[in-house]
Amino acid sequence: MSPGPAEQPPAGAARRAAPAERVVQLRAFQIGLLGTLGVGVGLAIIGSLQTVSTLLAYVGLALFLALGLDPVVSWLERKGLRRGWAVATVFLGLVGVAVGISFLIVPVLLRQIQDFIQGIPQLFEEFRRTGVFQELDERFAGVTDVDALADNLNSYLADPENLLSLGGGVLAIGAGIVGFAGGLLIVLILTLYFVTSLASIKRGLYLLVPASSQVEFMSVAEEVTRSVGRYVLGQTSLAATNGILSFTVLSLLGAPLPVLLAAIAFLGSMVPLVGTLTGSTIIVVSCLVADPHVAFIAAVYYLIYMQVEAYLLSPRIMNKAVQVPGSLVVIAAVAGGTLGGVLGALVAIPLAASLLIVVRRVVVPRQAQR
Repeated sequence: MSPGPAEQPPAGAARRAAPAERVVQLRAFQIGLLGTLGVGVGLAIIGSLQTVSTLLAYVGLALFLALGLDPVVSWLERKGLRRGWAVATVFLGLVGVAVGISFLIVPVLLRQIQDFIQGIPQLFEEFRRTGVFQELDERFAGVTDVDALADNLNSYLADPENLLSLGGGVLAIGAGIVGFAGGLLIVLILTLYFVTSLASIKRGLYLLVPASSQVEFMSVAEEVTRSVGRYVLGQTSLAATNGILSFTVLSLLGAPLPVLLAAIAFLGSMVPLVGTLTGSTIIVVSCLVADPHVAFIAAVYYLIYMQVEAYLLSPRIMNKAVQVPGSLVVIAAVAGGTLGGVLGALVAIPLAASLLIVVRRVVVPRQAQR
């Protein structure tokens, strides 16, 4: 039996398929439109976060400082003071320290900077009489005139207007100072608010958690906040120790600008791991310009101090604050510094400690119950 002609669909089938195709096209258009709107909303959110990134940094720093001050406030509460009076006592103490620094250290620092600028020509002349300069002159003989370069650099730095131009001019420096003061004021106000209302903030956060998990969540949250607070106090204690010892040693050695260099040592030690090394390097290089012998003694001192800090001071102070393995400390500090700069490096270690607490208190027990 010969095959018949292929069966053709009825003529009305094509007409019936057209509405289905239009429905598919309409759905594709709706999906594309919703996807485009979603991307637009996401870009708008990212742009908004970038716009308020400075404010978010202020809020994060203020919360970080509030958690660091909370153990002191809690200690005063245990001594019988109400929380309001305890917060007022802590802030009055901080204001007293700030005023004392302003009246005792800032004038000395400004005078030392002025003397240093005026003494730049003499420092260059002394440096040119050292063996280091003579060796550089001999090594680069025939390539460049090191003596002429030193003269040009000396003449440039001896003019205060040139030094101001390095920072963008008087207006740029003034704007930077005003911006820094404004940011500092915002951080202080936010810190005061957070310290005062930290308990109510915690209670409001606990209310967002289901009742069946509130007890466990409260326990973990309290342990995390205590860990962060102890870390801030511990890191500040290490920085203060480095700053005081640096000022004492540099003053005895006759180093230039001992107050400024001690402040650099203090601020550097606030950054974990690399902060002390970076600050020490800046100090030694600064001493090298004035006197190579002073720089050598300072380098030896900081090598010894870093060993003492790493193996004696830091374990005794920080192990009571955060219990984080050494390898995780390195990874957290480097990742935090890469993502968030100095502020990221500051909060990276307590954040890692907080995550470890959550894993140990929540994740591990739940995995054991399975």
